[in-house]
Amino acid sequence: MSFKNVGIVGLGTYVPEKIMTNYEFEKIVDTSDEWIKTRTGIEERRFAAPDQGASDLAVEASKKALKAANLNPEDIDFIILATGTPDYLIQNTACLVQEKLGAINAAAVDINAACSGFVYGLTMGSSLIKSNMYKRILVIGTEVLSRAIDMEDRNTCVLFGDGAAAAILSEVEEGYGILSHYLAAEGEDGGALRTPAGGSKTPVTSEVLEKRENFLKMKGQEVFKFAVKALPKATLGAMESANITPEDISMVFPHQANVRIIEAAAKRIGISVDKFYLNLNKYGNTSSASIGLALGEALEKGLVKKGDVIALTGFGAGLTYGSLIIKWCY
Repeated sequence: MSFKNVGIVGLGTYVPEKIMTNYEFEKIVDTSDEWIKTRTGIEERRFAAPDQGASDLAVEASKKALKAANLNPEDIDFIILATGTPDYLIQNTACLVQEKLGAINAAAVDINAACSGFVYGLTMGSSLIKSNMYKRILVIGTEVLSRAIDMEDRNTCVLFGDGAAAAILSEVEEGYGILSHYLAAEGEDGGALRTPAGGSKTPVTSEVLEKRENFLKMKGQEVFKFAVKALPKATLGAMESANITPEDISMVFPHQANVRIIEAAAKRIGISVDKFYLNLNKYGNTSSASIGLALGEALEKGLVKKGDVIALTGFGAGLTYGSLIIKWCY
């Protein structure tokens, strides 16, 4: 079997209009703009409108990706959608996107690797194309985390925002595209970041609502310690598979969770933090959308050009982590 070279041929992003600044959180919980910026680097984030779900954000990002790739919805034959905040628990969000886009020829599935979801989705999609099973795959990371956070918990509510990123994978010219990947998980530590109730294990009851266990809970120090180890492990693992060194990397697009995590990870990887693209100050932690949002913004600014070798790297609930090395092809 001959394997194809697979890369991103179109990318699109979308964020809701509503901006939530740190100052607005000062009115809600016991916090301050200075406290949030000093500990996280976040200054503002976007919140979805009341009538917007994860599928709506995904559709807007997907339309831009299709336009960038000069494709129509009917050209897509598979949709992989990463999210931790689906429109519904039953009926996958990818099928909602398929219908809204008019991607009538596409199979559709959701995955949940939390903040690593975009990397997981791109890896899975590229593998399907490499093996000649599909030709064009739409990979989406979309989140409406504003509905999942406890607005009474100052340790988590200030961290998260809403957004979506979509990438179209297809065969590319030889020597370009995804050069390597590294995926991993540490399920034994999964309790460090989870929503305790709302699934089949613990359905929502009046007691659950009273204890506010239907909202995201995070053990901040445990997640921090995991992240500063996971990001370098995944990035260096992918670099080793691609047979490249830190000096070969033009830019790194990390999961946008916390500037301190990224600075610590950069030292361990051996790449200057100046090469790490950051926009978490504007969007906060958008989970599966964050890496794609960062890459999309850099593309709009002309910071990534054909032939650049870039790394996408993330970590998230599960606990999951992963990285991709890509030689950019457009």
